[in-house]
Amino acid sequence: MEFDPLTILLVIAGVGIGWVLNYFKSLFEIRGHKKELKEYKEHLDRQMKITDEGTKSLADELAKLRKDNENLRISVKTLGQKPGRAELRLLNIYDSALRKMMLKAPGFSSAWETALQEAEREYEENETGFKTIIKKVFGPSLSQQSETTQLQRIEKKEGFHN
Repeated sequence: MEFDPLTILLVIAGVGIGWVLNYFKSLFEIRGHKKELKEYKEHLDRQMKITDEGTKSLADELAKLRKDNENLRISVKTLGQKPGRAELRLLNIYDSALRKMMLKAPGFSSAWETALQEAEREYEENETGFKTIIKKVFGPSLSQQSETTQLQRIEKKEGFHN
């Protein structure tokens, strides 16, 4: 093969044309990549705004729930300190202990102490948990109500009136 000036010029022209075509192809690809990158950035920005709004709303709701919880805790403490509340608590404890004693009556003094401690523990659990709601709805005990109705019947028979 001979390397005459025309062949060399054609080779150089072919390389130059190939380089120019490759340059234009690269420009189009770079433009496409930049457009795709811009779309990804916009999508990421939208997602971050949505996540930020959701996080803010959750934080606001959490703060509101904490405030409500604190207000309810203070209300429960205040209601627990009303006059007569300690006596009502003790009455409920004694009522529960007496009902248990009726079931376990072999030795009264030791059984009474055990039942009283059990009743106090249960009452504390009831004041702090779900059982409180049930107790408030259905009353402290059914036996207390039945004793009251029996006393009223006896008073009517004997002629006592309040």
